[in-house]
Amino acid sequence: MARPTPLSGFPEFLPADRFAEQHVLDHLRRIFELHGFAPVETRAVETMDQLLRKGEIDKEVYVLRRLQAAEGEGDAGMGLHYDLTVPFARYVLENAGKLDFPFRRYQIQKVWRGERPQEGRFREFTQADIDVVAKDALPFHFDVEIATVMAEALSGLPVPPLRIQVNNRKLLEGFYRGLGVADTAAVMRAMDKIDKLSEEALRELLAKEGLDADQASKCLALAAIRTSDSSFAGEVRAIGVSDPLLDEGIEELAALVDALGEVRLDGVSVTADLRIARGLDYYTGTVFETELEGFEHLGSICSGGRYEKLADDGRNVYPGVGISLGVTRLLVPLVSRGHLTTSRSVPSAVLVALVDEESRPQSNAIAGRLRARGIPAEVAAAPQKFGKQIRYAERRGIPYVWFPAVGDTGEQVKDIRSGEQADADADTWTPPAEDLRPAVVTTFDTPFETRGATS
Repeated sequence: MARPTPLSGFPEFLPADRFAEQHVLDHLRRIFELHGFAPVETRAVETMDQLLRKGEIDKEVYVLRRLQAAEGEGDAGMGLHYDLTVPFARYVLENAGKLDFPFRRYQIQKVWRGERPQEGRFREFTQADIDVVAKDALPFHFDVEIATVMAEALSGLPVPPLRIQVNNRKLLEGFYRGLGVADTAAVMRAMDKIDKLSEEALRELLAKEGLDADQASKCLALAAIRTSDSSFAGEVRAIGVSDPLLDEGIEELAALVDALGEVRLDGVSVTADLRIARGLDYYTGTVFETELEGFEHLGSICSGGRYEKLADDGRNVYPGVGISLGVTRLLVPLVSRGHLTTSRSVPSAVLVALVDEESRPQSNAIAGRLRARGIPAEVAAAPQKFGKQIRYAERRGIPYVWFPAVGDTGEQVKDIRSGEQADADADTWTPPAEDLRPAVVTTFDTPFETRGATS
């Protein structure tokens, strides 16, 4: 085979880094399931009309087409899903009669987008979503719950500090209504560009939407409000704008921020940030974005919100609230910079030494006894001198070497890190729990820096 050409936008991890990714995925699954979320996996493809119904991502969809398709035959009417929300909405409609509502689901799966590859932007990547969807009506307390669950999940990850920024679209829409704005959605889309445009350019954009200088100033004053508690409410009201929907949005956002403030979150801070609008039009209430400290250029690595119409079959409406974590966007920059990996590139905790080829069945039997008790073990590849077999284990990060019985000497195990060696029985010996799996290794201070790969 000729030397392969690398494909950008399709990240692949080396084994030690893949263990770090698995640690993250295992932790997410554990937290989600502790809160009663059920796992779902949807097919990789959706129909084109389903994928394009939002109209915001048309150019990024990978379309399926047979290699031997006749000229002019076009695509197969299907494309790879670019997020997990669209397939989940279809899944809810198809299985509504079999689901118990409110339905709580988590989904960890690959998605594909035809983007220009760059740091934080990939053509193939893994997302982890949690959603609660109901039939006809979804109480607000689920907004609080979904935020709390994801915040708890994020706080247990071996990553730099994270900042969760929350807002409420009702607050924004009500504020713009109170200003007398005719097209509140247009102003919301304009204000969503606040981090990309200068103040002058943003004022010009607002002027095109019919806002005068005073209205624009009040919009900018609202967007400047950031608090770590519900004190934002007083700052909003001090601007002098009133509307019933604004009051409802303030009340919901205050409840959310106060609830998150009562949760112990290591390495995660929560801010009411009234800049946050989220670009997608289907958000109707709470909205979330999350930044990674030191990697703000990546944008939001975990975002979502409430949507009153996740799905609609013409008879019933299914509102939902959910958050999506970009696992690949979060991990690839950390791994590529050497900030995150694991202590070894193999799962083996023990290398069973090989005296000679004739004794391989004996070494295999020892490894089998260890595995039967949940201790990952492998047998040496060749009967080299024991010193070479120990160095082989060192290169692979395997902490223990097991020596079979020879002559009058019984079985022994050696911790090659400390050099300690002792008699041992494969039916009773157990290494420390932290040695059973590769340990996460980071170059930043996190609560889980020295933990093993499973929580």
